[in-house]
Amino acid sequence: MTATAPTTAPRPTRPATGLRDAATLTGRVLTHWRHRPASIFLNLMFPVLMVLMFGYLFGGAMTVPDGRYMDFLIPGMFAMTMLFGLESLVVAVTTDNAKGVTERVRAMPVAATAVLAGRSTADLLNAVVGLAVMVATGLLVGWRADRGLPLALAGLGLLLWLRFAFTWIGIYLGLLLKTPESAVAVQILVWPVGFLSSAFVSPGTMPAWLGAIGAWNPLSATATAIRGLFGDPDWNAQHWAAEHALVLAIVWPAVLTAIFLPLAVRRYRALED
Repeated sequence: MTATAPTTAPRPTRPATGLRDAATLTGRVLTHWRHRPASIFLNLMFPVLMVLMFGYLFGGAMTVPDGRYMDFLIPGMFAMTMLFGLESLVVAVTTDNAKGVTERVRAMPVAATAVLAGRSTADLLNAVVGLAVMVATGLLVGWRADRGLPLALAGLGLLLWLRFAFTWIGIYLGLLLKTPESAVAVQILVWPVGFLSSAFVSPGTMPAWLGAIGAWNPLSATATAIRGLFGDPDWNAQHWAAEHALVLAIVWPAVLTAIFLPLAVRRYRALED
């Protein structure tokens, strides 16, 4: 009779186990950030500098109906802050790939969904901190949410909902690109998307074809929607996308998440091939 070598049973993928793995990997990312305080500080301060530059250097040339340009700008910068994190997220994912961290994690009995959920959760926590810094900045320059706390919280929720969608775009691009250096190409995506929106000016001031693209930009939908929730001034453009901005601010992130979350999971699993 021949003896059969014992085999190790695969680790069960129960929901509790997946949540515990995701929490562990979230903690790993947060610990890594704790060792790079200078980088985190600069990332948090960059949107603040944008507020000061656009609000005080260029704001004098801007005239917004029924309000100050700064009150128009601050919600737009809230939305832009949700987009700015895309670059650092892509760099972080590609850096893990380049250093072999992703390879070591894949060798462990951890579900792909737990790995990506950990990265996504950490990014959302980072977004909460960045948004808190921006809210404090807005309050210091005189911005106020005049329609009450419940609507203000709804506006902040829409911002984090947009960031959640951008997180999955960033994770997918980070897994797709090979090196941190190639992640610089993401700037080609971030800056046009950010400036071709209603974050800084009305799309109605752009050439017709460009303004139409800007009006349907997901960033424009969220910026316009939260201006209404906060009670801030807008250009009140007569456009379907502007008139239904609240609906689009909910639908756009849902569509982007439905596209890029499965793509990110599929790409992560394809790394094993």
